[in-house]
Amino acid sequence: MSRVFDILFLFYTLYVKCKKCLLKYGLISLQNTNKCVKYNQAVEDCGEKWGIFMFMGEYHHTLDNKGRIIIPAKYRELLGNEFIITRGIEPCIYAYPKETFEKIVAKLESLPFTKKDARRFTRFFMSGATATELDKQGRILLPSPLSNYASLEKDCVIVGVGERFEIWDLNAWTEFMNSANDEMSLIADGLFNEGI
Repeated sequence: MSRVFDILFLFYTLYVKCKKCLLKYGLISLQNTNKCVKYNQAVEDCGEKWGIFMFMGEYHHTLDNKGRIIIPAKYRELLGNEFIITRGIEPCIYAYPKETFEKIVAKLESLPFTKKDARRFTRFFMSGATATELDKQGRILLPSPLSNYASLEKDCVIVGVGERFEIWDLNAWTEFMNSANDEMSLIADGLFNEGI
């Protein structure tokens, strides 16, 4: 039974392309052996210990005077060399690994072109999208149209939201959390009662 579990976990690992787990199974190697993870070794609280490969957590960073922001180290491994940032539905910036963004684009392209709302949302979402990459310090440069859209000035919050992370202005995030706290139990009741 454990062999079946190992095989299933291996396929899951290949699907999410987790380098540490691929190392664990000996499918790839790194010159820097300090990065290797032993089979039963507990790892950092990035979710990998539990087989969860997603963005989560809340990090506070500042924009520098050139419009750059540091991306949390735990997010960098999940992003790859190039990833996509775009307008969020709320006043924030969404950031996606390239593969995840491509799936969203495929869904948008499957929407009927004749529906006005489909055209409007696709236009909104795609016109703000841009490919970006990390510099040597783990920073990205945020284009001014996106920074302006999210009202980013200096103090920012980066929050993990599963398949993406979001960049918020600190004041907007605080306001969102304060307003959401009162409603969250009702929202949770509604969602989980519907079987989510």
